[in-house]
Amino acid sequence: MRSLIISDIHSNLEALQSVLDLAGQSGGFDEIWHLGDVVGYGPDPAACIELLREYDHRGVAGNHDLAVLGRIGLDYFNTHAAAAARWTRENLAQSHLDYLDGLPLRIETYDFTAVHASPRSPVEEYVLSVPSAAQNFRHFDTARCLVGHSHFPFLCRQQGESAEFFEFPVGLAVNLEQGRYIINPGSVGQPRDGIPTASFAIYDSDLDSITHLRAEYDIAATQKKIRNAGLPGYLAARLSEGQ
Repeated sequence: MRSLIISDIHSNLEALQSVLDLAGQSGGFDEIWHLGDVVGYGPDPAACIELLREYDHRGVAGNHDLAVLGRIGLDYFNTHAAAAARWTRENLAQSHLDYLDGLPLRIETYDFTAVHASPRSPVEEYVLSVPSAAQNFRHFDTARCLVGHSHFPFLCRQQGESAEFFEFPVGLAVNLEQGRYIINPGSVGQPRDGIPTASFAIYDSDLDSITHLRAEYDIAATQKKIRNAGLPGYLAARLSEGQ
């Protein structure tokens, strides 16, 4: 079984389609696991939901998904994110809102726990420090946990009562047989690690390995859509910088 692992699509249709295309060319995949924030920020929320629905997939809710539903107050967000959430809510059909509303906060599959932010706080916490990671290893029982939210790809392995972060190399299969891991595949639709290409991972259950990949996409096309939709210009500009 090969599983495509994606997170933080953020209504970026061009990025999502490029990820699906590259994943298909890189050995293919049998199913998709998504880690939340399908919507928010970007100009194509409905189209991204519809594209996901074309595939066998499982996923969890992110904070932006919940904000669009009104399950998280917009005072939790900066002005750009709040404006995008309002716009997204106005541009989704009830069927799309129902899809988001049906997403759980946590799933378990193939000895993975999947959440949006962290197993300790599924929609709020950023796992970016050793103390945070060390504490979060206590909040899941599987061998691995998949997280998104920070838009920053990483591998983190439990080291006794502590944790150690590793760079998630691109194009190199990482064997997961030894140890417990927290893994972030990075963001499809709004990378923030200084690299503007869409970030994702593929898990191969036969080899028990995970591979990090990056997909180029038409950033200018997405930026044009953002501006034409009347969304904040900052949300378009940041895509070029991967920030």
